[in-house]
Amino acid sequence: MIVQAFLRWVETAKAGERAKAANALGRAFLTSNMAADERRAARVAMTYLLDDPSPQVRLALADAIADSPAAPRGVVVSLAADQPEIACTVILRSPVLGDADLVDLAGRGNGCTRALIASRPQLSRGVAAALAEIGDVEEVLILLENRQASISRFSLKRIAERHGRDCDVRSLLLERDDLSADARDLLVHFVTEALSSFSLVQAAVGVRRIENIAREANAAATIFIAGSVRSDDVPALVEHLRQTGRLTPAFLMHALCAGRTDFFAAAIVTLSGLEERRVRAILATGRHHALRALLESAGLGRDISDLFCETVLLWRKATQTASGSEMESISGRLLERHRKSGTLSAAAGALLEMVEKLRMADERRMARDYASGFAVSAA
Repeated sequence: MIVQAFLRWVETAKAGERAKAANALGRAFLTSNMAADERRAARVAMTYLLDDPSPQVRLALADAIADSPAAPRGVVVSLAADQPEIACTVILRSPVLGDADLVDLAGRGNGCTRALIASRPQLSRGVAAALAEIGDVEEVLILLENRQASISRFSLKRIAERHGRDCDVRSLLLERDDLSADARDLLVHFVTEALSSFSLVQAAVGVRRIENIAREANAAATIFIAGSVRSDDVPALVEHLRQTGRLTPAFLMHALCAGRTDFFAAAIVTLSGLEERRVRAILATGRHHALRALLESAGLGRDISDLFCETVLLWRKATQTASGSEMESISGRLLERHRKSGTLSAAAGALLEMVEKLRMADERRMARDYASGFAVSAA
């Protein structure tokens, strides 16, 4: 009888009056001591109001029940799929909506719906993963700006893969401490790609020189990343470089001369397919022939494997003496041994040329750092 009377009244009442009644009905359902049949009647009435032609009525109902875990689930889910100004009240506030509901809404809804979900406090990893997979740039930016959202490292990498060319997305990702090394390297690649594509830079420097500069800068940045990541991140970075075709002999020599020995060992493990313990044992204590066999099993040709063996042995000696000067002069010692030699293969000679360029670049950097420090102390 109460429901029938309410429904008859709703048919003739004005929108403002219906909105007040909807809000009062929702609050009464949550706070009043109703009998079971009264609660069923109230639930039926709220369900009927979901089809009210006035958004004002549905918004009043949403506002009344949005914060309560005792709100009727069917009503909450329906309101969450309503027009944005109504849905936002429920999506942002309702504890009734679980991860499965939010993922379903993200998949069925539009960009506005996904943006609301991305703004939700205490957003779970599962929902964040769904947004990372299907969200556009605008929604992903909101997700990254939501400091209460729990975003896994895998989802951060997916965002980098899908939207890393957007400068705002890159900026927010690079600010995070939990971004994986392979994702960080991918973003660096996008930065150099963007700089290389500027028409003004191409006109001033030349396309071919820009390509060389970008390639060298990208390699240097990757080497820096390899030396600053956590040890458990190194295998993922190595695999990322292998898949992108950048785990070349030149890059491995660059890493070795730069002192990224852990990264080099992880790369040899990946390329050779051997157990990590065995690889590290050979690199640390193996004789020359065992070392060369290991490197050649990783795909390094006989024409360059001896050069890699020498570099590894130089690092081994420097590590055993624990001398800083020894470690700093690895590339210099390697160059001194072969500068006047004419017995090197063309491939080994090209590697040595690269080592010399790296050494000169390091010397110029050190000179700039020294000059900058001197200027600061003089001021």
